[in-house]
Amino acid sequence: MKNILLIGGSTGIGYELSKKLVDNNNVFISTRNTEIFNGTEINSNVLNLDEEFELDWLPDQIDGFVYLPGTINLRPFKGIKPSTFMDDFNINVMGCVKILQKVLPRLQSADNPSIVMFSTVAVKLGMPFHSSVSASKGAIEGLTRSLAAEFAPKIRVNAIAPSILDTPMAEKFLNSDSKKDNAKNRHPMKEIGSAQDISEMVNFLLSEKSKWMTGQIIPFDGGISSLKTN
Repeated sequence: MKNILLIGGSTGIGYELSKKLVDNNNVFISTRNTEIFNGTEINSNVLNLDEEFELDWLPDQIDGFVYLPGTINLRPFKGIKPSTFMDDFNINVMGCVKILQKVLPRLQSADNPSIVMFSTVAVKLGMPFHSSVSASKGAIEGLTRSLAAEFAPKIRVNAIAPSILDTPMAEKFLNSDSKKDNAKNRHPMKEIGSAQDISEMVNFLLSEKSKWMTGQIIPFDGGISSLKTN
């Protein structure tokens, strides 16, 4: 069985992914809310991005690493404080960097390890009010390609760039029927993606089925970044 480490994961994508992985993998999750995993076969640890990441609860070999923490601060640029840009960057990028540097030796000891990170469709498409999240997720895309080149052929590194998903993080943008309908109609597929949908893609990237993929930014966006249907 593979050892998969999820950073974040008590809700949304991480929660669905952990349920999908646990039957055939040893799942380790570092998250702010570990109580929901009590009594399960999932090993959990309290996540605090401001503190040193502890390794003593992890195995010596890690086959998969998924970084899930993120932010959605959608406001006009003129109203976003520089401190908000820094907070978003620290959560989206520096948290990933710090933890990944700590666990890298354990990934290097695996046979076919895989790293999965998350960007956003707004980096490619360009959307109003997305300046802070796009800036930090754009850095994730650069980090993905750079690390994929540096770690090849030992470790695969890919990122997924979703549009809005029906998860707790996006709840305030989908908390009425009209908001949901507007979100659906912006996408060529006329649907909103779910945590279950995207967890399938993450599972694929962690598996041997994607062993010839690295350095990719994979759109997962109902076609919005590449199709114009209206």
